[in-house]
Amino acid sequence: MEIIINFLHKIAPVFLAHGIVGIIAFCVRLYMQGGKFRKQTDETGKVAIVTGGNTGLGKETVMELARRGATVYMACRNKKKGEMARKEVIKKTGNSNVFSKECDLSSLDSVRKFVEEFKKEQRELHILINNAGVFWEPRGLTKEGFETHLGVNHIGHFLLTNLLIDVLERSAPSRVVVVASKAHERGQIQVDDINSSDFYDEGVAYSQSKLANVLFARELAKRLEGTGVTVNALNPGIADTEIARNMIFFQTKFAQYVVETILKPFLWSVMKSPRNGAQTTLYAALDPDLEKVTGQYFSDCQLASAAPAALDDRMAKWLWAQSEKWTGIAL
Repeated sequence: MEIIINFLHKIAPVFLAHGIVGIIAFCVRLYMQGGKFRKQTDETGKVAIVTGGNTGLGKETVMELARRGATVYMACRNKKKGEMARKEVIKKTGNSNVFSKECDLSSLDSVRKFVEEFKKEQRELHILINNAGVFWEPRGLTKEGFETHLGVNHIGHFLLTNLLIDVLERSAPSRVVVVASKAHERGQIQVDDINSSDFYDEGVAYSQSKLANVLFARELAKRLEGTGVTVNALNPGIADTEIARNMIFFQTKFAQYVVETILKPFLWSVMKSPRNGAQTTLYAALDPDLEKVTGQYFSDCQLASAAPAALDDRMAKWLWAQSEKWTGIAL
């Protein structure tokens, strides 16, 4: 009995310490989940497109739109994964008006084909959510030769949105929601090397593309003023998704071991769940109070301040002009 008592005395502080750490981690996680969009809306009769709708924040966004009765098109790079996600959404929501269409944002031809097929099936579009993105990728090029972050996160969405403007205007009031990132605050549009040909850094390239997202949203909002189409950008926060899967760091077995044994327990407390990560997107897309709000930036389901670089109107116009040249369109 004495041995047992001594043993309990030795391990009790360990259990107590772990318990305290666990409670702290749980409280931190609750705090980090951010704002929630709690308003109940009926989206029956509305048509929505969500890029990257088969995984992460996009999938959660599609799920909630479907629950609320919307007809949802999932624009997915991987046709097989898109179909699997579509079936899951239909099963969980009971809404059969969910469709998965191939749309590879790294190929402008794929974007054009997606829009062409969508317009054959639908005459209206009430919500366009530019959600898909790549994060800290090793340097690569899109089909047309654009640096991957710039090409997928900005240029692909620029073309997609512009090709759908006529449908959005016809369906007004309608909304364009651009999922950006807090990383835009560290971004800079490299005018002399925007394609990262002379110098490449994953973080710099990603931050540039996210700054481009906010600049694009603000410029588009100005160009569509008075049409009934609103355009807003947002920061979803840090969420537990697969977006970092292609980072070089995560490709080694050692890194994967470190992530599983050390980082995940820590990150669990500071990252949003995918569902909570999608809340600001849903807020910007659905909140009735935002029907006429445009050209703004949101975070945690409330208005937030964008970085000074994102408020540079001259740079926004320059980026727009370049994007028109890259995509071969004019609005």
